[in-house]
Amino acid sequence: MTDNIVFVCNDNTTVSPMAEAIFKNLSSDSGISAVSRGTVVLFSEPVNPKISTVMENHNLTFEHIRSVQLIADDVTDSTLVLTMSDKLKKQVKEIVPQARFLYTLKEYCGETGDVKDPYGGTLVDYEDCYSEIVRLIKKTIYRLDEERHTESKALAVAKENLESYEEGEKDEDSNRQ
Repeated sequence: MTDNIVFVCNDNTTVSPMAEAIFKNLSSDSGISAVSRGTVVLFSEPVNPKISTVMENHNLTFEHIRSVQLIADDVTDSTLVLTMSDKLKKQVKEIVPQARFLYTLKEYCGETGDVKDPYGGTLVDYEDCYSEIVRLIKKTIYRLDEERHTESKALAVAKENLESYEEGEKDEDSNRQ
């Protein structure tokens, strides 16, 4: 079961911090933590000011302040790693070879292609990116909910089977005596 998500972009100043903030705002009661990281963070930088403007325009809280490099310790056996592009997915495989649940954000949502980084674009480009990420994060949350429901159902069936097995063992023991 996924208990945390790491959103990954190149420098952790634009797209992945936005995805982190959107996820946290849309899934505050999910019990899943989220962070964002970059694959190439040479030195810590503040988030792109246009991202801050877009987030404020949508009344979203934004905790991410400075960029952070992705390291192996960011990923556990149950971490879902979502990158913004296939190229980044390949870079993450090199940085964190133990990542078990590694997808592009679109791939995880059943789509193809990359999330376009609006870096260097206009505020409208950043708004378009925001809209795309909101749509993808909603699909991500739906999938996580489905997986949790399916997993809960499977655990209930396994528990029933175990109880039934244990009762069968008790019956056999009493028949032996």
